[in-house]
Amino acid sequence: MDQRPGNRGEIRDFLASRRARITPAQAGLPTSARRRVAGLRREEVAVLAGVSTEWYTRLEKGHIGGVSEDVLDAVARALRLDDDERTYLFDLARSSRPDSRTPSRRRDVEVPPRVQWLLDSMTMSSAFVRNGRMDVVASNPLARAVLAPMFDSATVDKRGRPNIARYIFLDPGAHHFFVDWNAAGIATAALLRAEAGREPRDRALRELVGELSTLSPAFRSQWAAHDVLIRHDGIKRLQHPDVGHLELTFQSLDLPLPGRAVHDLIIYTAEPGTPSEDRLKLLASWAATQSRADTRSRVAEPTRHSPQPGPL
Repeated sequence: MDQRPGNRGEIRDFLASRRARITPAQAGLPTSARRRVAGLRREEVAVLAGVSTEWYTRLEKGHIGGVSEDVLDAVARALRLDDDERTYLFDLARSSRPDSRTPSRRRDVEVPPRVQWLLDSMTMSSAFVRNGRMDVVASNPLARAVLAPMFDSATVDKRGRPNIARYIFLDPGAHHFFVDWNAAGIATAALLRAEAGREPRDRALRELVGELSTLSPAFRSQWAAHDVLIRHDGIKRLQHPDVGHLELTFQSLDLPLPGRAVHDLIIYTAEPGTPSEDRLKLLASWAATQSRADTRSRVAEPTRHSPQPGPL
């Protein structure tokens, strides 16, 4: 991942990959047995977008910074980009503009206490907050119980914070914990790709992508696919070490914070009346018991400024 904002290589590879997946028949163009490429040619995309071949060729080489929104829209329609891919294309264009017009990197911010109170109040839902780099920055007791293999993984950082991408791609246990591990990996790489488009100046993100690319062939393959995902909801199937199979629905909600920071609130719930609900209730009971024990332990511990018991 190039460290310069407005990386032309990212633009070239993304547009070329989207062009390669569309057949002439899908685009309503005549087909020929002599074609050298499976997807569309550059000149065919240019015709569909209503621009010259020379102009589109220059665009695909990464010269995108001064392109108007109308032209970008036309290219997005020609390449049949979905909403997330279109947003990513516009983010790439924005980051290719002169530095004076590019917003500075969003600052990392602490999660306010009110957000932690919200998480802790959700006793029958596993809830956590993650940032764009896939760091879990806040969680409730049930999330720590449901995702115990990730929280206990050697991939957590020095502050004890899990990173979903590191766990999925670098911890061998993730293959067993995530029943649909391949789908989880595809989605995670696509979420990181979208964040890279939004935040091209994020050095920590570049370092994470570099680390995963070096250590995980699976991540390298997914990153090279240039798939983009901004919103991720659906079904999560887990093989929990204590309660067995869990099938949970998950929902992602934007959680705006100060300083342009936007995190996601992720909520896992079980369908009522299912075995997964019973198992989630069991984990919730264990989590509540452990949380009360931790609270009592903290209250009982003397602090530096607490008076110590003396002789009567």
